[in-house]
Amino acid sequence: MNTTSDGVLDEKSAVDAAERALADIATVRAEVSKAIFGQESVVENTLLAILSGGHALLVGVPGLAKTKLVTTLGTVLGLNANRIQFTPDLMPSDILGTEVMDQDETGRRSFRFVRGPVFAQLLMADEINRASPRTQSALLQSMQEYHVTVAGQTMDLPSPFHVLATQNPLEQEGTYPLPEAQLDRFLMQVDVDYPALEAERRILLETTGMHEADPQPVITAERLSEIQKLIRQMPVSDTVVDAILQLVRSARPNQGDSQTDKQVAWGPGPRAGQALMLCARARALYEGRLAPSIDDVKALAEPVLQHRMALTFVARAEGTSIRDLIAGLADRLG
Repeated sequence: MNTTSDGVLDEKSAVDAAERALADIATVRAEVSKAIFGQESVVENTLLAILSGGHALLVGVPGLAKTKLVTTLGTVLGLNANRIQFTPDLMPSDILGTEVMDQDETGRRSFRFVRGPVFAQLLMADEINRASPRTQSALLQSMQEYHVTVAGQTMDLPSPFHVLATQNPLEQEGTYPLPEAQLDRFLMQVDVDYPALEAERRILLETTGMHEADPQPVITAERLSEIQKLIRQMPVSDTVVDAILQLVRSARPNQGDSQTDKQVAWGPGPRAGQALMLCARARALYEGRLAPSIDDVKALAEPVLQHRMALTFVARAEGTSIRDLIAGLADRLG
């Protein structure tokens, strides 16, 4: 593929690469739909997070196929996957790994590092908010820096590396809120709602018989990395960049907006803008376009921003929801 001096693909190469990527993405979507019925927006946003090279937090009550979606994506995308079931007694070493003492034939003893489940291309953190904040924080370094440090030694994680975490609503028993610093590491928060009537009818009919759909790998991890690189090379117009900046900055208090000052306790940092830029590119490619638009920014505002903001006590007392607030900010983009 030919690129310009700033790393952007020339027009012909961009079109050819985008067509191949779009065909692969369509195949992935079709294969996922064999196991996940309905929930198109959930599947789309989760895929967008992976295509953008990031992590996603899936939030919903138990029984909405969050775990099944993550397992299916790992298979279909050809990723080496591990799963961690988060529980109150889970320790950081259960995620990262631990050192054990070995003794050879001569009686000499030495430590050997046994890798934990974090050493995978796709890590499923199931019910992540069931574990203590100390254990949740064990994922911080891996999610941001793509390596872990154990006993003073730094070890790289496989590439690509993605964390797809599921979370139960905080109102449920036995849950701990995720630290703000860790929430910010998730590219998107994907809310999983109850399925529509026809989708639930299909679930009843197709998952209670003798045979269930068995998704198969349709691309490789190497091909996924190529698509992720292509997305980073897609051009973004100044209009879209300005819209991203306007949206992110308008969601912060003390920026000259009295309404935001009243409703927002703390807002998104620069990482939110980076997430919007990547996800807007991925969404454009997902829909067969070569460049993102302001509509992409609007569509992604809620999943990208909602876990990076907090409402003031006054806003909560007035019944304001974070979704309504973000929708109002996105509407200002025109």
